[in-house]
Amino acid sequence: MEFSTQVSTSLHQVRSSALAVGVFADSEMTAGAETLDRASEGAIKRALGQEFTGATGQSLILRDLSGVRASRIILIGLGKQSEFSVVAHKKAELAFARLCVQLQVTEACSSLLSVACENDDVELRARLSAQAVCEATYTYTHTLSKPDSARQPKLKKFSVTTTKALQSRIQKSLEQGQALGDGVSLARELGNLPGNICTPTYLADQAREMGKTFKTIKTTVLDQKQLESLGMGSFLSVAQGSSQPPKFIILHYKSKGLPRSSRGPVVLVGKGITFDTGGISIKPAATMDEMKYDMCGAASVLGTFRAIAQMGWEGELVGLIPTCENMPSGNANKPGDVVTSMSGQTIEILNTDAEGRLILCDALTYAERYKPSAVIDIATLTGACVVALGSVNTGLFSTDDELAEALRSAGSKAMDPAWRMPVEEGYQEQLKSNFADIANIGGPKAGAVTAACFLSRFTKNYRWAHLDIAGTAWASGPSKGATGRPVPLLVQYLMTSATTQD
Repeated sequence: MEFSTQVSTSLHQVRSSALAVGVFADSEMTAGAETLDRASEGAIKRALGQEFTGATGQSLILRDLSGVRASRIILIGLGKQSEFSVVAHKKAELAFARLCVQLQVTEACSSLLSVACENDDVELRARLSAQAVCEATYTYTHTLSKPDSARQPKLKKFSVTTTKALQSRIQKSLEQGQALGDGVSLARELGNLPGNICTPTYLADQAREMGKTFKTIKTTVLDQKQLESLGMGSFLSVAQGSSQPPKFIILHYKSKGLPRSSRGPVVLVGKGITFDTGGISIKPAATMDEMKYDMCGAASVLGTFRAIAQMGWEGELVGLIPTCENMPSGNANKPGDVVTSMSGQTIEILNTDAEGRLILCDALTYAERYKPSAVIDIATLTGACVVALGSVNTGLFSTDDELAEALRSAGSKAMDPAWRMPVEEGYQEQLKSNFADIANIGGPKAGAVTAACFLSRFTKNYRWAHLDIAGTAWASGPSKGATGRPVPLLVQYLMTSATTQD
């Protein structure tokens, strides 16, 4: 996709196959709509009314208006003017981009950025506009023998109108939005791939390819023997039930010319269970096909690295991805088994379907060697988090108030929200075991919280947060598929929390 800006003193002079113009609720026209109405001798006003009221995301196509150079004017509803916000703007841009995909146009232009809103941040809005276009144009075709040509987006160029004074800033923001959109698309693609293709080895190969594409990324992949030498007994116990070999992917991003700093890098740890049957504690069959998405934590780490490398983020970032399958077999973990983690802590496995924490805990111990400024793990960890928060908010757990607030704020700004949940000592009681230092589950009560409490036992030596994305990384139902969340949250956190120097 090619993103650009157009500087025009009047919208009726803009040449485009499709030009988006905003209209508020109750047919209240924006300045841009009024300009086009005058140029077309009242054509905009005549189109308003019962057919188009300006409700958020509503659209109406007007073709070949006299006095207007654009082939199509697309009226986009913005909702009530008093409630117009950054959120409403992104929804409007997404509605326009999706309509452009349906119309099969190759280029389009939006004037929606020129509509002012409360607490206006035009650079953020430009970034969100580009993200919306990337979201609308993503299409999964990898395993289709004959992709539907009617569903293939033909949109290749997208521009926004702006002023000369803002042009360079808006162009940079569009490019950042494209990088973020490409990162989200990568995370979605990996999450959508079936488990027979997206194996641990496939994920490792994708990470290596990223290292070849971006010179700022160094990729290392550890195999089973290396994991054994590190003492990652918890991680390897999950992997032993599968014929697919486990991989431990290490990504290290460092921007060019990064000054020396006393602060360590941010470390992202992504759960990479490429297929989760539940193991011996097997899952119900009805929706088990969706368990290919149990590697969306890993996908979000790869997507984040893609985004920051493409935009040239200034900082240092480490990504750790423990990846394997969780399968039932003669070699698989059994309920009641006791394994020894890399930290030396022993774990009684009461439920083999609580495997994500078993691979994450060893990765969290490994993260200590980087002397990190912060560690954030991302995992589709618990169904309990879906029950608690649904598909709107990611579950945010942290033992550090400052880090928790930084992530919450980043999610709010990126329109990728998270809600803070407790990690309190009282919940640790549920993880007691008669036969090991800790049990891997704490019973039916507060399942998402006790999972986070389990992880917290391996994070005593640094600032840590856990993002449970079980409800937000995947959309179920007729339009099921990976969402790419929480890549926007993570990238926004990195952009606003510089780690280059003290």
